[in-house]
Amino acid sequence: MSRTWDEAAAAVFDVVPAGTAILLLLFAGALAGTLWYFWPRWVPTRFAWPAWLRRRPKKEKKAKKEPVRIADDATEPVITPAEPATVAADLTLADRLAAEGRFAEALRQRLRVTLSELVAARLVPPQPGWTAAELAAMAGGQRPAVSGPLSGATELFAEVWYGQRPAAQAHDQHMRALTEQIRQAI
Repeated sequence: MSRTWDEAAAAVFDVVPAGTAILLLLFAGALAGTLWYFWPRWVPTRFAWPAWLRRRPKKEKKAKKEPVRIADDATEPVITPAEPATVAADLTLADRLAAEGRFAEALRQRLRVTLSELVAARLVPPQPGWTAAELAAMAGGQRPAVSGPLSGATELFAEVWYGQRPAAQAHDQHMRALTEQIRQAI
């Protein structure tokens, strides 16, 4: 086998210089790799490939629907207001989440309720996609008494929800106190 290979290589190198043959082999390998990588684009659709040669399309992941999204810059949380008719139900939901020990979700729910109340009081326009910082700045500009507690509530929310800090009952109680201050200022 070795002798046959040596004779075949010698026959090729007698006709083509060694450097040129190696460059042609590298070029052929690069061409084959490129064609294999971009394979579905250059193969005619009428040509049938065996199943083991066909590439399978990648599956797309479905996005989960969340009432709170991350902003485009991924640094500020985006808050989506709840409907005004569901504010009482949302407060009950926040209390139930806190009773179950799901304090981070309870914080999020309380902030959503607070946003709905700010929209109902016409301190901020009902526009989806507000970040917590934008909400605090807008409402604080309309009514300065809301600025301090709302900034504290949004900072607590961002720290727990996006900073991945574990939430505790003390956080929920602090958020309750802040949202109560906001309600009184409205």
